[in-house]
Amino acid sequence: MGTKTGGMFATHPVAFSRDVDHARQALSDVFLPVDFPSAPSSDAFEMQLNALVLGRITCGYMRFRSAVRIATAEAENYHVDIPTGGRATMRAGLGSPIQGTRHTAGIFMPGRPVQIESEDGFAQLSLMISREQLQLELQNLLGRELSRPLEFNGEIDLTTAGARAMMQALQMIDEASDLEAGLLAHPLAAQRLEQVLLHSLLFAQPHNHSAALAYPTPTAGSRPLSAALELLRSDPGRSWSTTELASEVSVSVRSLQESFRRSLDTTPMTYLRELRLERVHAELTAVAGSVNVTEVAARWGFAHLGRFAAAYRRKYAERPSDTMRSARPPTS
Repeated sequence: MGTKTGGMFATHPVAFSRDVDHARQALSDVFLPVDFPSAPSSDAFEMQLNALVLGRITCGYMRFRSAVRIATAEAENYHVDIPTGGRATMRAGLGSPIQGTRHTAGIFMPGRPVQIESEDGFAQLSLMISREQLQLELQNLLGRELSRPLEFNGEIDLTTAGARAMMQALQMIDEASDLEAGLLAHPLAAQRLEQVLLHSLLFAQPHNHSAALAYPTPTAGSRPLSAALELLRSDPGRSWSTTELASEVSVSVRSLQESFRRSLDTTPMTYLRELRLERVHAELTAVAGSVNVTEVAARWGFAHLGRFAAAYRRKYAERPSDTMRSARPPTS
């Protein structure tokens, strides 16, 4: 069927095809069942598709040489379509049409089919986000169960600061996907990227719970904070996330973050990083011979050696290897 020719997530090609049936199957396998009503002739049709899965988010890039019309089945999850080339008219169910351009994207709710009619040379980023995961993230931020399902405004203004933050998160994912042993290879780092993307969408795009997110955040109180600190101190090498930590002490993410800020002037993950650095430093100081710094750092939860080394040097004004050498007993 040919070979792919670039675009975002280029190291994760799925299909490069001039066959309508093959393209239909590829899109259906990655996202949801689709069709091409009034598909162009095979000599004019060409589709490129790259895709990767980050947690419970499917990130894709698709490009069409000629104008196409795409009709999807009713979605089970949230879908975000972000044009990166050309223009398209997008409509969910019987809703108002959205004119997709480099400045305007669309977000579509579960339970509705979508139609996309594009011009020649159309390309877009497509995100499929688990309905359960996105609503769970919102519940964690609010600190309570949702009174009604999450419903976004359908049109995304890509020129806003919030939307630019979302695009920066996608760029980070794209860059990380190019590296065989990069961030996406480490579960903790991949989880962080997934959460950054979800939170940027929840805060950037207006929805029926936006007002609740804007309310002042109550603090968690001293007891949950103490419990959170004890959990981090007892197992700093664990792949903690703020969401998991908040769940463990039965408070919302925002409440826990505010408690850390007010009481300790830091964040949960910054506090955890400092703990990990202290444990690494203590181990390197205690050794009486050579150890593998990478293994010690990994044991205490540092997945990215370069960032670990930079943080260590900022904290202790020396390299980890310098600490290790100073701990060796003098030779006779």
